[in-house]
Amino acid sequence: MSTSASGGATSTLKADIAALKQMKRKLPSNIPKKSAGGTTQTKKLTNSPSSSKLNSANTELRRFYSRGDLPIQIDHGGVANRLAWKVEIHKLDFHHYLPIFFDGLREIEMPYSFVAEQGVLDMLEAGAHKVLPVIPQLIIPMKVALNTRDRNIIAKILHILQKLVTCDAVLPGGSGLCGQALVPYYRQLLPIFNLFVNDNDNLGDQHSQRKSKSLGELVMQTLETLETRGGEDAFINIKYLVPTYQSVNTY
Repeated sequence: MSTSASGGATSTLKADIAALKQMKRKLPSNIPKKSAGGTTQTKKLTNSPSSSKLNSANTELRRFYSRGDLPIQIDHGGVANRLAWKVEIHKLDFHHYLPIFFDGLREIEMPYSFVAEQGVLDMLEAGAHKVLPVIPQLIIPMKVALNTRDRNIIAKILHILQKLVTCDAVLPGGSGLCGQALVPYYRQLLPIFNLFVNDNDNLGDQHSQRKSKSLGELVMQTLETLETRGGEDAFINIKYLVPTYQSVNTY
């Protein structure tokens, strides 16, 4: 073999080795690898949506609370904790603050979970007349919370839904329209109801104040409240999404 031919072969070999090294660097980290014993090992994807719950740490409430941008502080006095509001609730911009508190309902870590739930309850009670126009902004936070499929979070959302659809009905001269305004959004919220309607596992003592022993029972109570407050179109929409549901009304 001539010197020129030998040099050309060496150059080609070096180029092939360099190309192989470049390909190795580009290989994905989760491809199957052979262990010493010949068995195949696969690296787990840590951010797989099918194997992990939604990250509650990404809530707007956590971000605003951590920055001190919410007009509240926790009052630890008395028998139970409560929220001390720095501004009268009925003077708040509900379009801004109520969706933030609703987004925090999927929090499971204190104090965020307490701040979110108590904040929602306080605003529904003290500013019920300002809730109706904000309902479209509350659907996505509730849907995200329900889709965690965490039983405690779902129980919390069901409890809040019952308060939401009845909040303006208890006002003097209240319109009672919040329940009807929620009907067009049943398709985003009720599919999860259908998954847990037959769940008879005990919810535990932390939900005893909600007067239901199981998640399935709480689902049925919520559906009945939605039907009662949702007007004439409520039942047919509930029935479509939760086929086993039977009307609470007698015709």
